[in-house]
Amino acid sequence: MARSDRNEKINAIKKTARFAGLVYLIIAIIAILANFFVLESLIVQEDAATTANNIMANELLFRSGIACFMVLVILDVLVAWALYILLKPVNKNLAMLAAWFRLVFAAILGVALHNLLSVLQLLSGADYLTVFETEQLQAQAMLFLNAFNNTWLIGLTVFGLHLFVLGYLVFKSGYIPRIIGILLVVSSLGYITDSFANFLLPNYANYEPIFLLIVAVPAIIAELSLTLWLLLKGINSERWEKRVRESA
Repeated sequence: MARSDRNEKINAIKKTARFAGLVYLIIAIIAILANFFVLESLIVQEDAATTANNIMANELLFRSGIACFMVLVILDVLVAWALYILLKPVNKNLAMLAAWFRLVFAAILGVALHNLLSVLQLLSGADYLTVFETEQLQAQAMLFLNAFNNTWLIGLTVFGLHLFVLGYLVFKSGYIPRIIGILLVVSSLGYITDSFANFLLPNYANYEPIFLLIVAVPAIIAELSLTLWLLLKGINSERWEKRVRESA
C-alpha cells in the first residue's frame, strides 16, 4: 500500500509539472498573439484617428485580442496553482506568496481589460455619443488604450516580484535545475527595472529600446527554460520526495 501511495504521489506531481509547463507554453503563445499580432498591429502611437479607424475596420480582430487576454487571466490562475503544488515542499509560505503575486497580476490584467472594452464603446457609434465630436471620441479611445498599457505595467511590476520569489524557490528546490532559478531572478529584475523606469523617467521613450532588451531577453530565456523543462523533463522525483520528507 505504501509503495502504491508513493507511486501515485510521484505520478501526480509529474503530471502537475507537465501541466504547469503546458499552461506556461499556451500563455506565451496567446500573449504574443494578443499583444503583437492584435494590439501592435492596430495601434499607431500619437495618431488617434488612424488607430480608431484601424480598430473599427478590424473590430473582430480587436475583440479577439480582448478574448485572448481574458483567457490569459484564467490560465495565470491555473499556473499559479500548479506552481504552488510543485514548490510548496521547498517553503510553503514562500510558495503561497509567489502564487498570490501571480493571482494579483492576473487580477490587475483583468481590471486593465475594462479599458479595451471602453474603447469599443467609444467607437461604437451609439446615439448617446453624438454629443461628442469624432476627434474627441478618438482621443478618448487613445486615452483608454494608454490606460490599459499603464495598468498592465503596474501588473508587470507585481509579476516581476512573482518571478523573483519563484526563482528563489526553484533555486532552492533541488529538483529543478538551479540555473533556471537564477535566470528567473534575473528576469524579475528586468521587469521591475523597466516598470520603475516608466514611472520615474519623463523621457522614458528615448530609452525604450534599451529597456525592452533588458526585459525581453532575460524573460524569454528564463520563462522558456522553465516551460520546456517542466514540459519535457518534469521534476527529479527522488529529490522531490526528499524535500517532502524534510518539510514534513
